Amino acid sequence: MTQLTEQDILFTYTVRLADNALVLGHRLSEWCGFGPFLEEDIGMINTALDLLGRCRMLYQYAGEVEGKGRSEDDLAFHRDEREFTNYLLMEQPKGDFAYTTVRQFFADVWNLHFYTLLCDSKDERLAAIAQKVVKEARYHFRHNAEWIKRLGDGTEESHQRMNKALEQTSRFVNEMFEMDEVDVLMLEAGIGVDLAEVKSLWLASVDEVLAEATLQRPEPSYDRTGGRKGLHTEHMGFMLAEMQYVQRCNPGLSW
Repeated sequence: MTQLTEQDILFTYTVRLADNALVLGHRLSEWCGFGPFLEEDIGMINTALDLLGRCRMLYQYAGEVEGKGRSEDDLAFHRDEREFTNYLLMEQPKGDFAYTTVRQFFADVWNLHFYTLLCDSKDERLAAIAQKVVKEARYHFRHNAEWIKRLGDGTEESHQRMNKALEQTSRFVNEMFEMDEVDVLMLEAGIGVDLAEVKSLWLASVDEVLAEATLQRPEPSYDRTGGRKGLHTEHMGFMLAEMQYVQRCNPGLSW
């Protein structure tokens, strides 16, 4: 990536965060009506709504930074698969409850530490968004950490399912800590976050909870990356087709 303007860099950085929140929120919303019991069904949808609110704030700011008149709806519903820059972990199908719990926990820990550090950003708008996100992220982390412990140290079946989920998600973890030119430039400007620091904090938090759950984080046999370059898994296109259908069929629809 060369000859990026400061505007381009900030736009890209902000959209990436928004894409993560939107895609993960959509995946979590797929549990609506299918939760293991009513209270948890409602809890997951409330978390999905938190993620939706987060992506809206970030898309709104990204649109202002870009200066081309694109709204949050334009950025969410009128970009194609290759234009989305979310981590691959966020777009994976919901699977069973164990898989969703592990995927959400990994994302929650990343969000908690990333946005805590982002609170110190020199960009006042990003810092303000981060301060709001951290309050939600703390609750999300506690909530899913309890599920990790309950299922990991529960029945033989729940323990086996959690180990399988850990194995399936591990290949997507390291992508969350890769630093590219945008990350480096944002960090040097005092705006972005050092993902190496996030990784150190993430590993400590995850391993502590997994130990209490009688589980162990597996080392991946290989890494899946490319999401931030628009290189997604086969699941992303199907998800976008469903998520964007109404807006694509009714351009400019007003709610």
